[in-house]
Amino acid sequence: MVQQPRKPLPDRLFEAAMTLAATHSWRQVALADIAAEAKAGLDELYGVFPSKAAIVARLAERADHAMLKGEDKEAAQEVAGAPARERLLDVLMRRFDALEPHKDAVASIVRSGGGDPCAALCAGARLARSMAWALEAAGLNSSGVQGLVKARVLAAIYLSALFVWLRDDSADKGRTMAHLDRSLRRAERLVQARPPFRRGGRREAPA
Repeated sequence: MVQQPRKPLPDRLFEAAMTLAATHSWRQVALADIAAEAKAGLDELYGVFPSKAAIVARLAERADHAMLKGEDKEAAQEVAGAPARERLLDVLMRRFDALEPHKDAVASIVRSGGGDPCAALCAGARLARSMAWALEAAGLNSSGVQGLVKARVLAAIYLSALFVWLRDDSADKGRTMAHLDRSLRRAERLVQARPPFRRGGRREAPA
């Protein structure tokens, strides 16, 4: 019998953390538990993930990479000609697709993060950065003050959709997609209804 090659240590540690998060309260999972689940030493865990926050950051990074990688070239060309709202919807749904295998773990992490203001603040900054990349993936500029505002608005939209996704058991994630679409439409209408300010505080006419 041919022995399967062992997975790299970072993958084993990450998967162990996700397994424990899916079956236990993330708040109660200790770093020692993760090392034991991965059959690794605490020194090995420290070298890869010095904190539980680093593990959550890795989860977000993996979702971001999958979101930015996109679909096949043919599908990407079809989406490229769509309105900005539809392009954003496609990009954000790719991020949810990437998180789907770890849905139970995400639910545990979200529930456990509510009582830690510092963790919530860090997660908010990380999410805004992810949404800036989502804007870029949808062909929208994320630079400057306007880009920062757009990223924060998109982060709020994504976060509201996250709680819908956690309760969405449909195969096509229809409820999540519908919620995102409604939220993006509302944001689109608000942008169209509020023309930008000129210097001096006067509003410009809508483009």
